[in-house]
Amino acid sequence: MMIYIDGRFVPREEAKLSVFDHGFLYGDGVFEGIRAYNGRVFRLREHLDRLYDSARTIDLSVPVSKEEMGEIILETLRKNNLRNGYIRPIVTRGVGDLGLDPRKCPKASVVVIAIEWGAMYGDLYEKGLKAITVSVRRNPADALPPNVKSLNYLNNIFGKIEANYKGGDEAIFFDTNGYISEGSGDNIFIVKNGTICTPPTLNNLRGITRAVVIEIARSLGITVMEQNLGYYDMYAADEVFVTGTAAEVAPIVLIDGRTIGSGKPGPVTRQLMVAFHTVTETEGTPIYS
Repeated sequence: MMIYIDGRFVPREEAKLSVFDHGFLYGDGVFEGIRAYNGRVFRLREHLDRLYDSARTIDLSVPVSKEEMGEIILETLRKNNLRNGYIRPIVTRGVGDLGLDPRKCPKASVVVIAIEWGAMYGDLYEKGLKAITVSVRRNPADALPPNVKSLNYLNNIFGKIEANYKGGDEAIFFDTNGYISEGSGDNIFIVKNGTICTPPTLNNLRGITRAVVIEIARSLGITVMEQNLGYYDMYAADEVFVTGTAAEVAPIVLIDGRTIGSGKPGPVTRQLMVAFHTVTETEGTPIYS
């Protein structure tokens, strides 16, 4: 495996950053998760836009342009002979001192990792996932905006730890106002009477897969609404599913021990899973020209 670090490709065992890098010391940096399917990188431009928007929000200057970053991502895939895989571009604040002040970090570091990646949830796409609503609340937008895809994922990890202890495949976060936010690493959707509802993206990540699924649903004539949702909406739903770059489209059939709908992946979710697979296999930026 070859990994890109600050202008060069190195083997995995040589891929190292300084312990004084503020990304390591304080989680001060941003990243993206991107997928390649069938020799194409899916929604590369949208992921790059989000990466640079996250960086701008935390006042982090990315030392390469979007176009250069896109080419680095493609070349990382080529160096690893990948046609299908998961790509992780990372921008850290860079080397500084043990103080918090980001001005002590003169230059950001750029890392790109590309690996083979299969179905994240294995056979649970057919069976459905079990989810747990967790006690930890999603970071409020006025503290650490969930739309910044930062290297500090402790909030998400707290939720995942709780779900692990309680036997859930996924955690469901609420925000500090009592509204449904998202999963530990994905957006959440509810289906009721043929209509899809999903929380607005102030209290959760503005997911690329989320946007694609909304596009697909509307193209199929399915009504999609963005609105605040609570426990009632979730427990009484006909179907619940989550979306994410790693997770793709995954059905949830049990939440807090309660059966959702029929207890099996529902027809709307299944329709979207098939349509999403078709889109990912046919769209994207070519890796090998």
